[in-house]
Amino acid sequence: MKDISIFGLGTAAIGRPEYINIRQEPNERCSLSSFEKKGLALLQFAFDKGIRYFDTAPGYGMAEQLMIKWIKNTPSNSLEIASKWGYTYTADFKTNAKIHEVKEHSIEKLNSQWNVSKTLLPSLKYYQIHSATFETQVLNNDSVLNRLSELKDKYGLVIGITTTGFNQVEVFEKAVNIEKNGNRLFDLFQITYNIFDQSFGSLLHKTKDPKLKIVVKEALANGRLFPNNQFKHYQNTYKSINRLAKIYDVGVDAIALRFCIDSIPAFKVLSGASKTEHLISNLKAANFKLKPDEIEELQTHAVNPKQYWTERKQLKWN
Repeated sequence: MKDISIFGLGTAAIGRPEYINIRQEPNERCSLSSFEKKGLALLQFAFDKGIRYFDTAPGYGMAEQLMIKWIKNTPSNSLEIASKWGYTYTADFKTNAKIHEVKEHSIEKLNSQWNVSKTLLPSLKYYQIHSATFETQVLNNDSVLNRLSELKDKYGLVIGITTTGFNQVEVFEKAVNIEKNGNRLFDLFQITYNIFDQSFGSLLHKTKDPKLKIVVKEALANGRLFPNNQFKHYQNTYKSINRLAKIYDVGVDAIALRFCIDSIPAFKVLSGASKTEHLISNLKAANFKLKPDEIEELQTHAVNPKQYWTERKQLKWN
């Protein structure tokens, strides 16, 4: 295995039993205690494989609590934990819940969730607004921005945002220009980027700032990049990915992840694996590099961001 330092583990799938995805196999029903044990085991497995960057959030069910519990017996000097604030998990681990999460970008929510997330210090290095959008006005909320600036100065945190939606590039462009005390407030941007949504591609190549850290989420497009009959309009994409998977003797997931690594200047690319076998398959992306013509081929499969996000909204929690 080559260097896997570019990979991180996103913990949404180990913190709650349901997620927005195209399920490839039946969901395993288990007790909360068993679910917790599996989550802790995956964290340790990822660490043993060399992953040191872990992304979590209170909106991910028990994920942040799992991280707090797990790091007590894990060497903290090599860990880089990123957490977020702004979503509350409301499904209570019920698979038939109508509402799984609620967004709130108030100063009260920031302070209450920070009081828990700070337990992750000193391993907590990055603190983000969870799904910053224009609709919540969070990037215009001075009380929130000032509080984040205080946390940045007091704890040496890197402050960031995660982006969601067809206008995520515009959100990035606004956030990257916000300053506090003469310095840029946000230096970490967790973006949605994959073979289908490449809206950040050209922008990031123009952005020459070594302090700017880009973290890629949803590299597998919530499962849509796996060949399936639900999206027949992507058959040409599936042919390209399958052909490359055979060339490099890896799974479709590794091709999708490698595309993100090779096509933009990413700081980390997140695996959202919930099982050890899935993580092993993901990490095979470290064993090869795509050729320029292969990257160009995959770039031809980009879709309009509005189409991408309209489709994503129609995906079910499962």
